[in-house]
Amino acid sequence: MPPRFADPHRVVVTTFDVVTSFIVKTPSTGPAGEVIDSTRHRALGTASRASILELVRAAGGGLTIAEVGERTGLHPSTARTHLDRLVDAGLLVKARASGGQPGRPAWRYRVTAEEGPAPAPYRALAAALLDHLARDGRGDVRAEAARAGREWGHHLAAATPPGGNPVDTLLAVLHGLGFNPSLHPTADGSTEIHLSTCPFLELVGRNPDAICGLHVGVVRGALEQAGGPPNGAVLEPFGAPTACVVRLTLPPSATRGPAEVNP
Repeated sequence: MPPRFADPHRVVVTTFDVVTSFIVKTPSTGPAGEVIDSTRHRALGTASRASILELVRAAGGGLTIAEVGERTGLHPSTARTHLDRLVDAGLLVKARASGGQPGRPAWRYRVTAEEGPAPAPYRALAAALLDHLARDGRGDVRAEAARAGREWGHHLAAATPPGGNPVDTLLAVLHGLGFNPSLHPTADGSTEIHLSTCPFLELVGRNPDAICGLHVGVVRGALEQAGGPPNGAVLEPFGAPTACVVRLTLPPSATRGPAEVNP
């Protein structure tokens, strides 16, 4: 997005007998001299959108269109329009979060976190995949992205020094991509991995389903390459208040080191 410009100024240059007149535009800047992000300023140009942003921020785990409608009294289509405008401005991010319920989940919107991007080659590869899927326009985009992600996960795990178990290898792959993963044991004895950053955030707005499909494919491919079962993980976008959650469905041997498996 080009910078917003203040009123143009006319500059006149006289050289010998020739008078040249041209327009010079200077970018508008904020109080500290930074160039104003006009897209974000326009997105927050209405009280409704500013209020919705504050509601989503206060919710922590994000809100669905229906929840925003209930809290503001707006019609769902109006709430959707405001939410998607905030997504386009980079102020919110959205993903489908089922909460473990059957059926096609609703979009859930969450405030964009300030986080670093993935290494440039990985971002370029993900962007190229999105462009390919957009041009192809056939089949289930999420499923196609998941298949590509699985192959990518195989490759990344194969290039990663072996860990003590498949989960160690997966964590190393996710660290390398910039997800800042952390292990969280659950009350039922299973294991979750919380992804507190999304290094592909600038691509999520282009196709959230494809990016989430790519991520779950990478997770499953890395686990499979490291010796885990082929479908040993489920990705739950916004599964925790401040993170997306990888729920592992693995045998105990997949989370223990060799010495623990074969004492």
